[in-house]
Amino acid sequence: MEWLNYHHLFYFWTVVREGSVTAASRKLRLAQPTVSAQIRMLEESLGEKLFAREGRRLVPTDVGRTVFRYADEIFALGSELREAVRGAPTGRPVRFRVGVADQVPKLVAHRLLEPALQPKTPISLVCTEDRTDRLLADLAVHELDLVISDAPVSPHVQIRAFNHLLGSSPVRFFAAPALARRLARRFPQSLDGAPFLFPAENTSLRRALDRYFEEQAVRPAPAGEFEDSALLEVFGQAGAGVFAAPAVIERALERQYDVRAIGGTDAIQERYWAISAERRIKHPAVLAIAEGARSELFAPPTDA
Repeated sequence: MEWLNYHHLFYFWTVVREGSVTAASRKLRLAQPTVSAQIRMLEESLGEKLFAREGRRLVPTDVGRTVFRYADEIFALGSELREAVRGAPTGRPVRFRVGVADQVPKLVAHRLLEPALQPKTPISLVCTEDRTDRLLADLAVHELDLVISDAPVSPHVQIRAFNHLLGSSPVRFFAAPALARRLARRFPQSLDGAPFLFPAENTSLRRALDRYFEEQAVRPAPAGEFEDSALLEVFGQAGAGVFAAPAVIERALERQYDVRAIGGTDAIQERYWAISAERRIKHPAVLAIAEGARSELFAPPTDA
């Protein structure tokens, strides 16, 4: 029987996912000629060309796309096998590797992940923070078990990943106490010309804020733009400007950063997603996160 070399298949799968041999080589920490040679050996074993050149780009052939779909399923099953074995009782804490997108507020990330530390199976949490696209790349090669993001995976992204909505929250606006007192009276018109700390342009919150300010006919003065939400909040604490954050962490923000809420709007809803390589949530820690988010953090308020 002829056996498929899964190392060669994995290198091919990584090249397609990363978009080039150069990017895949960086991901795999291998020299480009090594990766190219492994793919040629896979092509020889299958008797088919897997890539065609379009200009300066390599694109999968029809056969290559078919092989990629099978490889996607194979490595997803391999990940599930590892999780099943790793989830078996061993007396040692189960490592749970989570990627948190830069723009997810740290207080939200903590509240979301907290239930994962309290299941019956002991959990050893390994937390990474980065841009969403990089975290998704790590999820696809099974270096992460879960990604927490403020946006779902686009259907155009060529990875096998599934979105699980954890919940949503309206937005509130915060500032250092002196600035908050001055702006609270005529909110939201008071934001016109006020110093504002914006999230990065490529975020869903930034796009929602731009629409909201246009609808309200106000033009805050940009005082800063931040990829990292924690750094933005530190600048807000120092009085550099107003910033927006989800209402579900209002009390924690006011307590931790000594800021005050100016006002809020239901027109902007911050949504948070758990992104996994599995269609159905099976990992006990992910189940705990989803249940905690829906029953506690994002649960609708109840009458006293």
